[in-house]
Amino acid sequence: MPKSKLTIAEQIAAAKEDIKQHENKLKLLNQRQKEQERKDRTRRLIERGAILESLIDGAADLDNERIKAILQTALSSRHITPRAAAPTGETTTATLTE
Repeated sequence: MPKSKLTIAEQIAAAKEDIKQHENKLKLLNQRQKEQERKDRTRRLIERGAILESLIDGAADLDNERIKAILQTALSSRHITPRAAAPTGETTTATLTE
């Protein structure tokens, strides 16, 4: 039926259905974006961990505290200041302070 023949109530109902469909599409797109961000972060962490292990002899056998101490020493000798550790235990990035 053409839109001009629909009653105002039917047009409102159709518009509400369109809104619902767009909200669902937006929700799905947001979920995909969050999933992609998680995948990107995981890949980045794996790649950087591999780089770290390739540069530090025996890194695979060291615990996290020892790796952290090695990195803090290396970064402080190059004028790079590591940020304070996050309270949740997440890793943080370093910033250049030249």
